Amino acid sequence: MRPGAVSHSAPEPEQVGRKVRLREVGLRDRRVLMGFDRDMAREATPLIGGGHRHWASHRSLADGDDIHFGIETVRGRMLVGSVCTIGADPATGLFGYGIGIAPRHQRCGYATDAITVLLSHMFEQRGFRKCEVSVYGGNLASLSLHGGLGFREEGRLRDTEVVRGEIKYLVRMGITAEEFAARRPDDLGGFGRQGQHRRPRRGKHWRAPAAVSG
Repeated sequence: MRPGAVSHSAPEPEQVGRKVRLREVGLRDRRVLMGFDRDMAREATPLIGGGHRHWASHRSLADGDDIHFGIETVRGRMLVGSVCTIGADPATGLFGYGIGIAPRHQRCGYATDAITVLLSHMFEQRGFRKCEVSVYGGNLASLSLHGGLGFREEGRLRDTEVVRGEIKYLVRMGITAEEFAARRPDDLGGFGRQGQHRRPRRGKHWRAPAAVSG
């Protein structure tokens, strides 16, 4: 295991952002998350990234060095979705992730915040070097979200799945630890900190950062 990498066998500390907190998934959470999956299937809600469905992570332990977090709001501590790493490899420093936000909690910025917190945790606390995700080319909202977070398109893969007579393709996107650190504005300095939530100081010339829908 690389220096700085943490085994999944140790409980992961909570990671706190502006809007959401990433925390361990409890037994009661799994029923709620499965309900979210049913809602997503009924409404044909596109997944944000990584080919993830919540039920794929409803296990007692994640595989290998992968971790699974519930996503809950900082205010009110309401569960709104979950995120898990996929194929985390401490030897190469590479990882991917999958995330799902319940349909009724989307367009609130929760996905953007959760992804930022996860990247901060994996890069800064666990010592990983690069994150790679694959997004369906027709999922413009997810492509825009990842682009706004600093992910770069690295290639397009033809998917073997045919949906309604149309062959899907996947857009492979990636971001390195260095690119993530360089893009983070000063007011995101509290992201991913364990057990704390820092707010940006609003000085005389403070301006709100541009919002990215998630």
